Amino acid sequence: MVEGNDFIAKNLTIENSAGEVGQAVALTVNANRALFENCSFLGFQDTLYLTGEGFKQYFKNCYIEGSTDFIFGEATVLFENCKIHSKANSYITAASTPNNIEFGFVFKNCELTANKDVTQVYLGRPWRKYAKTVFINCEMGKHIKPEGWHNWSNVEAEKTTFYAEYLSTGEGANSENRVVWSYQLKKSKAKKYTHKNILGSQFNDLNKNWYSITN
Repeated sequence: MVEGNDFIAKNLTIENSAGEVGQAVALTVNANRALFENCSFLGFQDTLYLTGEGFKQYFKNCYIEGSTDFIFGEATVLFENCKIHSKANSYITAASTPNNIEFGFVFKNCELTANKDVTQVYLGRPWRKYAKTVFINCEMGKHIKPEGWHNWSNVEAEKTTFYAEYLSTGEGANSENRVVWSYQLKKSKAKKYTHKNILGSQFNDLNKNWYSITN
């Protein structure tokens, strides 16, 4: 559990080895400006709990695996160049983004993979009704369901969630059959999903300070 701001972890494996026993979080991050680079996060249900209203967190070049809702929470999080691996027919994300927050979970240049026997995976479902999750330039395996998103049996959430994609590729990229309440972003809209807009300039300063200390 990380509860201190400006936390950095690099080149680590963090695992919850309990197996398929229900919720078994590997890492909870309840902190602002947390950076994880070249790390692996191993588990099943609820592998990563990323929380804190208004908190911003960054995962770069990481491997994340799990089964159900294995990336969940209310924080604003950028996943860049990460591999997201599903171990069961279930849901990847369960965002609970607060209503007044512009960005929720953003996946850029990520690869979505799965175990060989996994064939029916949703990109996400809303833990709270204002959930925001966006995939940009991501390669999606054939395990991703054509409809893409699930409303968690809450029709009202279809009006308030923001689920979107831009330039998805791979066998799981099926824009024509996605649920009608999700979005395929136009280039003009996708441009706002920059590192600076999502996380602010403080992350660049944090990374520079890290390298000045270690080198």
